[in-house]
Amino acid sequence: MQNHIYKILVLFTFAMLSSCGDKEKQSNENATLETNTDDRIQVTQEQFDQNNMSLGQIKESDFPIMVTTSGMIDVPPENRAVVSATMGGYIKTTPLLIGDKVRKGQLLVTIENPEFVSLQQEYMEVHGQLSYLKAEYDRQQTMVAEKISSQKSFLKAESDYKTAVAKYNGLRKQLNMLNISTEQVEKGIIISVASIYAPIDGSITKVNVSRGTFVSPSVSIMEIINNDHIHLELSVFEKDILKVKKGQSVEFRIPESSTETFKAEVHLVGTSIDENRTIKVHAHLENEEAANFLTGMFVEANIISDSSTQLSLPTDAIGVIDDQSYVLLLDETKEGNYYFKQLPVQTQGSYQNMTALDKKAVFKEGAQFLTKGAFSLIGE
Repeated sequence: MQNHIYKILVLFTFAMLSSCGDKEKQSNENATLETNTDDRIQVTQEQFDQNNMSLGQIKESDFPIMVTTSGMIDVPPENRAVVSATMGGYIKTTPLLIGDKVRKGQLLVTIENPEFVSLQQEYMEVHGQLSYLKAEYDRQQTMVAEKISSQKSFLKAESDYKTAVAKYNGLRKQLNMLNISTEQVEKGIIISVASIYAPIDGSITKVNVSRGTFVSPSVSIMEIINNDHIHLELSVFEKDILKVKKGQSVEFRIPESSTETFKAEVHLVGTSIDENRTIKVHAHLENEEAANFLTGMFVEANIISDSSTQLSLPTDAIGVIDDQSYVLLLDETKEGNYYFKQLPVQTQGSYQNMTALDKKAVFKEGAQFLTKGAFSLIGE
């Protein structure tokens, strides 16, 4: 009898233990299921502080309406000079190299040509004849007045004198253009070399000759550019030109050398269309002295034609996964922990670290978002 009672007690104890184990297992499974269904992102207060995270709300920001264009850094025509010879000749000296800075009036090259000698000889001959021809002209004028000489003799003297004066002035001008001193020639000092001087201040950007090269007046010897005043020369497509007006702001950058954005202002808008259906727009730099640009640099520019007010979040609050943008909406703060919902949004462009949200995006008033540190959490 005692054995039967003992067996019954053992079976009952085993059944009770099994029942408790099943309940505990089921409880654990339910807890796990409940945890897994919570797809929110949890951030502890320690994580929040260590990563310098911050919260913010949607706010209204001004976003510019831009005309996208491109162009180059350029200088006004008066700041660019092509140096050529007035008369042909052989380059005797060319001491300057590309990059050298020159001042207006500085010697650039010298040219040698026997014709320079012939010009000076002819000038001296005419100069020597002028005194005689002038005296003869005055004598004949007096004699005609006193009816001593014939009108024919007076007219010939007058013609010879005036022809010599015209030839003298023409030769003098040619020598001045060659930078040959007529005063020295009148003293009998004749040279075979003409000098060419810098017409403007600037830097040498091209040198097309070397010593001994023969150059004609149609040949460019070198080019000088003065970068003291530079501007933007932009090409705007025909479809956008009616949006562009004088005085509008321009933001541009030099993509090949810097990520920095610079500012300018539209100064002139062209009135003719090029072959590629674009119009030239001339813009002046806002801070020209601080710029260190070179003529010919390629620029990408945006002309701000208007602006609009849109709801926005800081750009750091938005993460992109497979071309889809997401934000982290604060859902709950509990026991020092932050719980965020990852929600998809549509964006409408960014400007100055703010990103505009699509008008269809609707959130509760006062909703808070993770505005700093969201990028590292989105998609985890």
